Amino acid sequence: MKRVAILGASGYTALELIKLLLRHPEVEISVATSRQQEGVPLSAVHPSLTERVDLGIQHLTPKQIAERVDCVFSCLPHGLTASVAGPLLETGLRLIDFSADYRLDDPDTYAEWYGQQHPDPQRLPSVVYGLPELFRDNIRTAQIVANPGCYPTSAILGLAPLVDSGVIDVEEIIIDSKSGISGAGRSPKLTTHYPECNESLSAYNIGRHRHTPEIELVLSKKSDQPVGVIFTPHLIPMDRGILTTTYSRRLSSMGEADLFDLYRTFYEPHPFVRVVKHLPATKDAANTNFCDITLRVVKGHILTISCLDNLIKGAAGAAVQNFNLMHGLPETMGL
Repeated sequence: MKRVAILGASGYTALELIKLLLRHPEVEISVATSRQQEGVPLSAVHPSLTERVDLGIQHLTPKQIAERVDCVFSCLPHGLTASVAGPLLETGLRLIDFSADYRLDDPDTYAEWYGQQHPDPQRLPSVVYGLPELFRDNIRTAQIVANPGCYPTSAILGLAPLVDSGVIDVEEIIIDSKSGISGAGRSPKLTTHYPECNESLSAYNIGRHRHTPEIELVLSKKSDQPVGVIFTPHLIPMDRGILTTTYSRRLSSMGEADLFDLYRTFYEPHPFVRVVKHLPATKDAANTNFCDITLRVVKGHILTISCLDNLIKGAAGAAVQNFNLMHGLPETMGL
């Protein structure tokens, strides 16, 4: 039995993580922290946990956390995990970080896109990107894993077989993504206020969304040349889910049947990717850890469509996958 801590336990992704871990046969949730909710029962912050979790929210030092747990899930906002990771890791703990603090391997790129200097730059090269479908073996031995962003997971899984096989032009890939409102987090914002977003669809951060360098970095690791993407996210008035459509120029003569074979072969070892012939919808993957992917060839271009639950496969579910790999457990346990 592994004892775990959840830092920043008041948010949506933390709630999804807690619900997954409660049914995990090899996990005991021993610590939950939140600076804003210190001293409050976890079930008061998340009423759906009433009579399911008997745990109060605390504010503990890294040493106190290390005395109580074997692994830490950090659901802290961007910029905070990197400021506390060092003391936690020095105690021998293993860490799975939900924020963007360790997803990029270059501190200058981080500063450019996040508008601040990285608090822990020397650790960046040793962090493993937590996408099991691409980096499973590295995750097994990692002390710190950077959980992927939800948009990048949908885009990278949709594109990885094409980039890896060299059948598309990787210099200008177009990615169009639509996400439910929970992807913006639990903190109130004007753009996610009900009267602002209900019955409305809007694009945002065109050409400057922070997930752009993350997608390019990870896909470039599967290519013999740098990958360039044009990424446009949209906010759609539903609670959860992501649908991502990608457009790439085809360089080979492979038809749809051959491309489907390519995808099935690429993802055959991976239990949470479903390659489907139909056009998937967000409801197909909602409340699961699956990513559903299909493709079409249109006028010399390859289009992929991928769907996932942004709170599970795009966050908490991926973290549990990583936890299982890091601790020698079956990858699907608890999922």
